[in-house]
Amino acid sequence: MYRNRYTHKNIKLLYYLKGVYLEVLTNTNMQFSIAKELAALTTKELETVKTRLKYYCNIDQEFSLTDCTIPIHQLKRPKRTTTYYFDLIEYTRYFNTNLKLKYLFGDIVEIPELPTLVKSRPILGPNENSILFKFNKIRHFTFTDDRKGWATKKDALMGRANVKQEHRRAFYRKYFEHPLCNLGQINKNTTHDQWYKPKITIKDHLKYKFILCLEGNDVASNLKWVMSSNSLAVMPKPKFETWFMEGHLKPNEHYVAIKDDYSDLEERLEYYLSKPQAAIELTQHANAYVRSFRNAKIENALCYLVLEKYFVKSGQMKPLSQEFYN
Repeated sequence: MYRNRYTHKNIKLLYYLKGVYLEVLTNTNMQFSIAKELAALTTKELETVKTRLKYYCNIDQEFSLTDCTIPIHQLKRPKRTTTYYFDLIEYTRYFNTNLKLKYLFGDIVEIPELPTLVKSRPILGPNENSILFKFNKIRHFTFTDDRKGWATKKDALMGRANVKQEHRRAFYRKYFEHPLCNLGQINKNTTHDQWYKPKITIKDHLKYKFILCLEGNDVASNLKWVMSSNSLAVMPKPKFETWFMEGHLKPNEHYVAIKDDYSDLEERLEYYLSKPQAAIELTQHANAYVRSFRNAKIENALCYLVLEKYFVKSGQMKPLSQEFYN
């Protein structure tokens, strides 16, 4: 993924150009190519891939396809959710185009009746039918190389977001004028436009010791780059998860955990302000968690293997290697 070194964001133009190129690219020798990539994984990388593959696609039994699935060769670019389509065809090109699959684009918060590729799913409950794929990565998988140390950052919580959901409104009602918070909603034409403030860059967010990471329709989209920085992510325990495996995050080890009603926010901020070493250790744990998601070898292998496991468990093909199914 190409990233603007000044804004810390992925460059959309290059992403879309790559997507259009992949639409016309043939899949000649692609199976050979991925086999070489899998063989090049180190022992440690291999173990990471196996663990994450089982997490994303936790289906042990074979399942049958229905008429609502479509073959790869019939995939069409939609008018909306184009990024999801590009992320899918980047890896379906490794497979026979007659193989069939089922997918749902967008913010998915319910579990489908049949095994389906999705970006997000509820953490709790039987969620095996929600097979996580790395969708909309141009938006969700942004990282930063933060050179600003914890001690030099401002003693406050920074938050900029679209405030459309009630749980976000509740937080803003409670803390918009709090002296430890710099909050602003970036959307207008609401009943609470008094909270409006212009957008700021990721670089400006990183001037603060704490950054708010509240879930929106599903997950908090800023969580990945916050956890790759020297600032602390502040949020309640997540209810939804994506490719980032939010369900694996440990409260007060990877992020500053606050109650669902936000009542202990000030207490939690004051705790880390008074214990800078604990804050620095938390950022180190967060950075370590992010590391495997920044490893292109691991990411490419997993995107391929999630699709392969889907096709294998639906009885459409045999795996390249049985090693990932033991």
